[in-house]
Amino acid sequence: MASLNVGNLGEFLREQRRTAQLSLRQLADAAGVSNPYLSQIERGLRKPSAEILQQLAKALRISAETLYVQAGILDERRSPDGAGVQTAILTDPSLNERQKQVLLQIYESFRKENGHGGDPDDDTAHRSDDGPDDGPENGDHPHEPEADGGPHAT
Repeated sequence: MASLNVGNLGEFLREQRRTAQLSLRQLADAAGVSNPYLSQIERGLRKPSAEILQQLAKALRISAETLYVQAGILDERRSPDGAGVQTAILTDPSLNERQKQVLLQIYESFRKENGHGGDPDDDTAHRSDDGPDDGPENGDHPHEPEADGGPHAT
């Protein structure tokens, strides 16, 4: 039988399929593979090629890199640029697809805001002295406009 992480890959694929609320047949159709072949992958009996993993990732709406890491094709080595967080979000079975996409967008927007959108070694994250968009500094809480209990008259 195949070595590497084929069993883990199969379990991971099954969990992702269930999270996406797809039947085995629906995922097989969406990925362009046969139902029995997908079943064998999920049970750890077959090791899919990188191309098949890419098709499955597309059908599941997750990154192919995530599946490559699960299959042992790629090492999860890019944690400084946020890939570890992204992988954790994408692989969390308790989140639905919409929630995953929203979390990824929020995470990336925070990274860009802090100057880490492109180069992970870019140390321009501390810009708190060059603009009013850095959040409340004088006790103002934008989400609590009526903290004194009454309407604010202007």
